[in-house]
Parts: sequence; structure tokens; C-alpha cells
Amino acid sequence: MNIIGLDIGGTKCALSVPDGPDRVREVVRFATTDVRGTLDGLLAEIAALKPTRDTVFGVSCGGPLDSAKGLILSPPNLPGWDRIAICSLLTERFGGRAFLMNDANACALAEWQFGAGRGCQSMMFLTMGTGMGSGLILDGRLYEGVSGNAGEVGHMRMAADGPVGYGKAGSFEGFCSGGGIAQLARRRLAEFAGESALKKITADQLTARAVGVAAEAGDALALAIWREVGGRLGEALAVFIDVLNPERIVIGSIYQRCERFIAPTMNAVIAREALPASARDCAIVPAKLGDEIGACAAVAIARYHGRT
Repeated sequence: MNIIGLDIGGTKCALSVPDGPDRVREVVRFATTDVRGTLDGLLAEIAALKPTRDTVFGVSCGGPLDSAKGLILSPPNLPGWDRIAICSLLTERFGGRAFLMNDANACALAEWQFGAGRGCQSMMFLTMGTGMGSGLILDGRLYEGVSGNAGEVGHMRMAADGPVGYGKAGSFEGFCSGGGIAQLARRRLAEFAGESALKKITADQLTARAVGVAAEAGDALALAIWREVGGRLGEALAVFIDVLNPERIVIGSIYQRCERFIAPTMNAVIAREALPASARDCAIVPAKLGDEIGACAAVAIARYHGRT
């Protein structure tokens, strides 16, 4: 199968191709500019790869999207991308087939095909980055839901009040995303009477990364914040384990970097809250692909849809 993957992001775009059965090679990367300039750049770089009428294109992009119609629908990080018919644009220019998918689902496919989810039939991928999204692989198939919105776990209510994520105070994204953890740190810092390196950081610099650096140095407040994040993550995972009974939950970004601070409390809460047999059969692991995930995701879309 001749595959070309397109990863369209707010700051950069990239093209990638398979490199053997288990690897992906990024061919080119360039900065995202205005709509016309970015699309012209993509089309020129694709033409240089000499696609054929049999080429399958996979396009990974942040939402909102209409995946069924191949439309990019004004994502917040892509101003001006209003109803861009990316799939039609590709097939009318080059032939072949093209498939569009939101980046959380695409990353789930990537970790399933190339990363920490390889070999399992049912898994869940959590982004746990700037936001909190997820992708669901159930019984060997990507589950997208009736309108393509399955996996929007960040909107789930965790508490009556708390950090704001997904436009909702106390949401899962509020407690466990990068933006939410920064809010949580500011709240806990205002309540904390002891000494902490976090008190030397200005509010706009108090990020999840800064809390991670402070925890590395043994800062008591930073470690307490990560325990709180771990507890909330464990509560959510216990629900997912009970409802979905997955074989594996793969968690990216922040969890990859801060697992040692998060996992002890997370595991304790899961042990207390989830059905024992389901918890026993579910491995919770950090994502493996790291910076390669965007390139792998775009190829994974084409591989997944190209087989049908």
C-alpha cells in the first residue's frame, strides 16, 4: 500500500511515510502559516513524493472536524481553516483515497500500531497534554461514536468545583491536563503556608512543567500537587476500567514525564475504586512514541482505513 501521512498542527505541518512494517519516517516538516500558504506548501511537498492513483492519505488534525466529509472546521489552533475540504483537495489533485481524523484518535491508532498498545485488542489512549482527550480501540476497531465525538473524556465532571478545563470547572481536563495542573498549582500555592520553590515563580510561569521540576527537587508542595493529580486520574481510570474493561490504558505527555510522581496515588485509588478483576487485567503504561507520535499518527490513519 502506498501511504502518505499529513500531520497538520497549529505551529508545524509534517509529511511522513512508512519505513518498513514497524517504523515511520518523517519526510519534511515546515511551519504552519496562513491557510493558503500552508496548503500550497503541503501540496508541493506531496507532489515531490510522486503519489499514485493507489496512494492512501492519512490526515491528522486537531478538531473540530467532520471526519466523514473530510472537513476541517475552524480548529482553535488553526485560525482561518473554515470548512477546508482537505480530503477532496488531495484526491482531486492526486487521486487515491484520503481520510481525516482528530489527533487524539489518530494518536491512539499510532500507539496501537507502533507504540505501547501493540499486540492488544482493546486499549484506551489518553493525551494528558495541554488538554485531555482520548481515543478508544475496542475489540480491534477504533470506536468513534455516532457523531465522531467518542472519547471526549476531558469534559467529564470530577468535582462540583475545581480547575477549569473544557469550559467546565471541576472537569477531568481541569484536574489532569497541563492547563488544569497550572490552575491547580496556583490554587494550592495560595493556600500553602510553608516554604516552596513554587512561591518564587510568577503566576504566568507556574506551569505543569515547573511543578514537575520542583517535584524533582523534592519540593513538598509540588509533590502534594502531583498526588492530587494522581488521585483524580485514578478516579477517572477506575471508571474507564469498569465501563470499558480495556487490556491497556496508554497515557501520553505529562504522564510520560511525571509517572513516578503520579502513579503511586493513581494506583492506590484504582485498587480502591475499580472492579478487582478488571483492574488486574488492565495495564496502565506511558506512551512510547514521544515526539514521533504526530508522524506515526498520520501514517496510522492511512494504514487503518486503507485495509478496508
